[in-house]
Amino acid sequence: MDTQVEELIDRIKRDGVAAAENSASLKISQAEKEAEKILQDARNKADSILNQAKEESEKFKKAGEDAVKQAGRNLLISFRDSVTKELSSLVTGEIEKVYSPEMLQKLIPEVVKEWAKNSSVNELSVLLNSNQLSDVESGLKSLLKTEIEKGLVLKVDDSVVSGFRIGVKNGSAFYDYSAEAVAELFCAYLNPKVSALMKEAAR
Repeated sequence: MDTQVEELIDRIKRDGVAAAENSASLKISQAEKEAEKILQDARNKADSILNQAKEESEKFKKAGEDAVKQAGRNLLISFRDSVTKELSSLVTGEIEKVYSPEMLQKLIPEVVKEWAKNSSVNELSVLLNSNQLSDVESGLKSLLKTEIEKGLVLKVDDSVVSGFRIGVKNGSAFYDYSAEAVAELFCAYLNPKVSALMKEAAR
């Protein structure tokens, strides 16, 4: 009887231990799986954070590079515009100096006579500012005596800072030999040259 009880107790113990061991083993296995999942999630999150950080770093780097390039372009454009402005001012100033009374008395008769080949002189007028006209009027009247007798008119136009304009009296057509107009012709040639020099310097 005692033996049977002992065997029963032993079997209960064995069964209990086995059940406990199985339960513990199952719990350990579940804990390991859970731990592995947590670890994998942590790795994934870390990778995601790292990738995001790299992307942000690349974006920041590119934004910085783009900002430097844009600043460089702005500087070159500003420099080019400054050089162009200085050249335009220089060209205009030099052309104004060239339009001395002597030069005007030489140029105007030549232009009038050329124009008169294709147009009636009595339709023509020569426009100068009041100061320059007073300087050259007597000389021009002498040099263009025949043309003036045929109807050529010398007129004041103070919108012409320096130089002269010549055209038909009704204003439908004229040639502009003012310092500003001639300077524009020069600058139209100079500006592309300046731009080309700036581009070459930027390389």
